[in-house]
Amino acid sequence: MLLHTKQLTSNVSTFAKVELKSRLFELSLNVMMRMMAGKRYCGEEGEGSDSARRFRGVVEELFARAGASSLSDFLPILGFFRGVNREMKRLSAAIDEFSQRLIDEERRENKDKGGERKKKTMIADLLSLQETDPISYRDQTIKSICMSLLVAGTETTSNTTEWAMSLLLNNPHTITKVAAKIITRVGNEQLIDESDFSNLPYLHCIIKETLCLYPGAPLLVPHESRDDLILNNYNIPHGTMLLVNAYSIQRDPAMWDDPDEFRPERFEEEKGKEKHMIAFGNERRKCSGEGLAIREVRIVLGTLL
Repeated sequence: MLLHTKQLTSNVSTFAKVELKSRLFELSLNVMMRMMAGKRYCGEEGEGSDSARRFRGVVEELFARAGASSLSDFLPILGFFRGVNREMKRLSAAIDEFSQRLIDEERRENKDKGGERKKKTMIADLLSLQETDPISYRDQTIKSICMSLLVAGTETTSNTTEWAMSLLLNNPHTITKVAAKIITRVGNEQLIDESDFSNLPYLHCIIKETLCLYPGAPLLVPHESRDDLILNNYNIPHGTMLLVNAYSIQRDPAMWDDPDEFRPERFEEEKGKEKHMIAFGNERRKCSGEGLAIREVRIVLGTLL
């Protein structure tokens, strides 16, 4: 997405294009990296921007392949002749290597400091637990946690922010409305803060509407049927892989008025509408990162506005 920003130079108004997609991804990656390893990975103060670019390419390719159909899905024997599994293994190995490097760096830094961990990071805490329970907290377990967080918490969050900005730019009356609320409640002399959001419910409605129209994972993650069941006259045996089409459900005209229209006000006017949103899944299988994702998108979007 290209965003035009107004620049004032020598009292002459000009416009410059700002490419947001890569910047938003780097921001999301930095947030995850600060929590996991206590350092930035992109930007002027970032460490290893080349690695960050390679990792971004791996994540984008992983999402593209995970959401695409393969002929072997319909005729399994073709899986022996096609390179889909080989490519997925290559991508998995690349992320595994990335995660192992983070663990090795933290372990080496801890050793250099004589075992005194001053940084409170997720990897440091897991390595501390590894010392007392090496079986439950093996490197492979820590890498799996890192891989899950990096894949689930980078591209999805940055894409949601990008969609929100795109929808706002195409609906200028909404930008005017939310900007006025921010100026009234926060002012324009300081950056927006987490404590301000309780007074900005309309901004939260914009995020909900964005997730409703463009969920970060349109088909959620694959599930498996636990029992035999009949759904809409279809026999579904137990052990069947199930994909939930959140994109279609959240645009179902039977459940939503004007389902394809960007109208954040619907969440103000109709209380309880959130129960029909499944962008993060539902019930016990709901995404545990929902709170973090909402907070991150909210602070970024509020700051940009």
